[in-house]
Amino acid sequence: MNGDSFSAGEQIVSPAYIRQGREARRGHEQLIRVLLEKGKCPQDAWDESTIELFLHELAVMDSNNFLGNCGVGEREGRVACGMVSRRHYRLIHGIGRSGDISAVQPKAAGSSLLNKLTNSVVLDILRTAGVRTATSCFVVPMATGMSLTLCFLTLRHKRPKAKYILWPRIDQKSCFKSMITAGFEPVVIENVLEGDELRTDLNAVKSRILELGAENILCVHSTTSCFAPRVPDRLEELAEICAKYDIPHIVNNAYGVQSSKCMHLIQQGARRGRIDAFVQSLDKNFMVPVGGAVVAGFDDSFLEEISKMYPGRASASPSLDVLITLLSLGASGYKNLLTERKELFAYLANELKTLAAKHNERLLDTPHNPISLAMSLKNMNDKGASAITQLGSMLFTRQVSGARVVPLGTSQTVSGHVFKGFMSHSNDYPCAYLNAASAIGIKKQDIDLFIKRLDKCLRQCRKEKPVEVVASGAPPTTDEDITELTKDLTASLHVEAEDLD
Repeated sequence: MNGDSFSAGEQIVSPAYIRQGREARRGHEQLIRVLLEKGKCPQDAWDESTIELFLHELAVMDSNNFLGNCGVGEREGRVACGMVSRRHYRLIHGIGRSGDISAVQPKAAGSSLLNKLTNSVVLDILRTAGVRTATSCFVVPMATGMSLTLCFLTLRHKRPKAKYILWPRIDQKSCFKSMITAGFEPVVIENVLEGDELRTDLNAVKSRILELGAENILCVHSTTSCFAPRVPDRLEELAEICAKYDIPHIVNNAYGVQSSKCMHLIQQGARRGRIDAFVQSLDKNFMVPVGGAVVAGFDDSFLEEISKMYPGRASASPSLDVLITLLSLGASGYKNLLTERKELFAYLANELKTLAAKHNERLLDTPHNPISLAMSLKNMNDKGASAITQLGSMLFTRQVSGARVVPLGTSQTVSGHVFKGFMSHSNDYPCAYLNAASAIGIKKQDIDLFIKRLDKCLRQCRKEKPVEVVASGAPPTTDEDITELTKDLTASLHVEAEDLD
């Protein structure tokens, strides 16, 4: 309500009470005003009533919510179901215009303001997380793979002769397919083994540049966040190589925002050499539903070119989700989550190391990977790949999600390219292993329960299959035995490890 409305209210209810209510509303409005003025994530979390008030204020600025609106076009923000309308806070028009995802819509001042503000708040978080010199970013309603494709398509206009993308190998299908979808030929750079870690082969990168010719290379496509024993690429050295040969550099920072080490690598790479853009997932870093990513960089004009490459308008849902989340956390709340994740990474590493020793295995030494860990499964190698994938199935049927088991010798063809040792990021990694990660939002009880269930599965793998025990005339005698038998029989159906990720 405005001042006139409050004054009118004083004719109905005691003026003292109305003045008290007016001051309460001013408290909400003050938070909103500061957000709009500074464009930064508020230090302290907002309560839900402030967030909802803000979103409703934005919604009434869109034409579909005008009281006297008369829409006679094909896109008037009409929604058939009230539940759907409420789910989107009546912000129906989406973001952008037909020629630019970042452009302002005349019909939707509220949605446009939401879009601009979200980009500003996310940029503030990226800077706070470690990439202090990032100058621009925008939220795109596509996951990481397609957002990388958008970057490659933008570079096509800058380098029309280029047909190759140099890509230090990481066994994740969307990374590879993002280049294929854009119409380029990935040049896979195999990693080198240093101790237990798989690291970037810089000499191979230089050799391929000289062999193919810098002008024929669209970009170097590097990676920060990845499954151990693969560790983040040597971003600083790659950035220097790209600067030397005048080759663009796109970084896949999928879930790297939550790691100060990954963000530091990007910051240093931009300082020492060349990084044109870095792309990160919304769901992995900000705990929102899948469907969005953030494209960020150090050159406003290049980021603007990428945003204009997106055809048509776009869904505002990812922008809305991340803005609500960051307002509900505040900068301090998000920082606390990052600190907690880092502490729990050390706890997970210690617990896995202890468990590995108990089963005559070991935690692989991957100090350059700040999120993912790997435990060897050497004692299961003799039983073959099926026994190792069986372990993954057993964990999954016990409601352990996200853990990956990687057997030796698995090959897979992705878009015509054969990857030997697929999922291990290497043709011939020395041992099979199991992955687990300490990602943002994980809790100590998650780790404790995972360790308990993994211990039980590893012990079970040393025994005969439960179905053989039943066949020999020793049926299960307790409810727990029956439950375990059911789970192991289900696991025997063989759930592929890569489909569980």
